Amino acid sequence: MDLHASWNFPTAITVGAGCLVQLGERCKSLNMTKVLLITDPGLAALPMIEEAIGYCTAAGLKSAVFADIQANPTGNNVRDGVKFLNAGDFDGVVALGGGSSLDTAKAIAMIAKQAITLWQAEDIGSNWTRVDASLMLPVVAVPTTAGTGSEVGRASVITDTDGQHPIKRIIFHPNMLPASVLLDPALSLSLPAHITAATGLDALSHNLEAYCAPFYHPMAEGIAIEGIRLVKEYLPRAVANGEDVAARTQMLVASSMGATSFQRGLGGMHAIAHSLGALYNQHHGLLNAILMPYVLLRNRSAIEERIIRLSKYLELDDASFDGFLAWVLTLRTQLAIPHTLAEIGIELTDEVLIGQMAAKDAAAAGNPVALTDVEYSLLFSDAVNGRLLNTHPTCGC
Repeated sequence: MDLHASWNFPTAITVGAGCLVQLGERCKSLNMTKVLLITDPGLAALPMIEEAIGYCTAAGLKSAVFADIQANPTGNNVRDGVKFLNAGDFDGVVALGGGSSLDTAKAIAMIAKQAITLWQAEDIGSNWTRVDASLMLPVVAVPTTAGTGSEVGRASVITDTDGQHPIKRIIFHPNMLPASVLLDPALSLSLPAHITAATGLDALSHNLEAYCAPFYHPMAEGIAIEGIRLVKEYLPRAVANGEDVAARTQMLVASSMGATSFQRGLGGMHAIAHSLGALYNQHHGLLNAILMPYVLLRNRSAIEERIIRLSKYLELDDASFDGFLAWVLTLRTQLAIPHTLAEIGIELTDEVLIGQMAAKDAAAAGNPVALTDVEYSLLFSDAVNGRLLNTHPTCGC
């Protein structure tokens, strides 16, 4: 399958191998004259960055690269990027890389010219109205991993390290949605199998939590169902053969679908993963992948009927909740995902704190079952110890 397509939902998207060649003209069409390409240190020295800069130069644009970003980007990363952008008088941003690069780039483009601070744009109440949208810089997004879907998101997840404990905050504005997206599978062909697996299961977690969220958004629900099917069919192929262009393409699409569908909400996987990512700087997709079955079981009473319907769509041999859970567990084993958080070095040291942080996390509002901080602590404990139980024997919750 040689897939090339252009869509205008939820923003202008072009998908197909080699579509990076359009980068310069896309930037030019958004009236950019001097482009800041924001990526991460691991990509900065790779040929794809030089190639991207070349397309900008060919379109008559000046450009430079900013790559001082860590895996879970911090407020300091954003502030450093703002200084770099303003010092160079850039008028547009290219976000090229994984979720960390895209989230950082979007936050920089949003806040660089504002009178308010980054945290004053946190997604609480009507904070977004503090932002002067006319001062936001345009963004062209080019994802190199199929996981976060940040290229079609209206928010960035940034770690606040200024307080007593690091905490992930969601920075939101409707206009943070990139103006143009290039989904070029050729850029993901060299991605290692373990990163392909972790990011791919992050895409699954977005679609799955959006599908299970208790809010009314039928369009998002429909997108999520098909996104899950694409992950089922193509993620094992992409992990088994990183040069499978068709699988890489469909996983990029599934990732974008996940971030489009989670307008409907996220849930407990992300509430705990955000907390763990802030405290331990672990890979976000891997955390969601490990947490997935534990959160599914905890939510069973509220989602079983919905999961049965999904299982039928996926054509699972056992179209039941147990059958779906078995598929998730088998998929994780097939992709060499650890079964417990302990296997990646996370212990119960911060059990109480993590429960408190998860209960306050913005994603917790979309969990199908409202959970207290104590219940989140118990969920975290299950994932550390590998307990897949429908109920907790100590409290029956």
